[in-house]
Amino acid sequence: MRNFVIGFVVAIVLLGGGFYLYARLGFINPSADIPVSSFEASQAMAILDNSIGRRAPEMKNPVPADEENLAAGMKLYQSNCAGCHGDINHAESSLAESFYPRAPQFQHEAPDMPENQNFYLIKHGIRWSGMPAWKQSMADRQIWQVCAFLGHMNKLPPDVEQQWRSVAK
Repeated sequence: MRNFVIGFVVAIVLLGGGFYLYARLGFINPSADIPVSSFEASQAMAILDNSIGRRAPEMKNPVPADEENLAAGMKLYQSNCAGCHGDINHAESSLAESFYPRAPQFQHEAPDMPENQNFYLIKHGIRWSGMPAWKQSMADRQIWQVCAFLGHMNKLPPDVEQQWRSVAK
């Protein structure tokens, strides 16, 4: 049994060291215009979701999802987010395919994270993805307005939806 455990530990160390050398010696292609790997397609979002879930503080959105805040969130989204994530008139952003990993297109798949996790993600960004940390550019209230908008973007009040259609050109 002792030999098995030693062999198992040695195998794990060799595999980890092999992966480290593979990455460290530059064998991983850093290009943003290559297809997403099968590992990334199957594991990356789960890893990201779990990481954000672990770090995002449990808190409720202090901004009510009324027409005023949804409209404010929509305007912030349109001016800061739609270029990468699409909008009501342009479901596919022309920039989305330029990122690696690809920027999610929210008209096709609305964000499904709880608002506290969206808040954390927007405020702190996502390393190695092109998603910036907005904490230097937006106040917490504005980030919460964007979160309220994201949570309701598929069921906006008619006035806010009409405003969005006119703002998104």
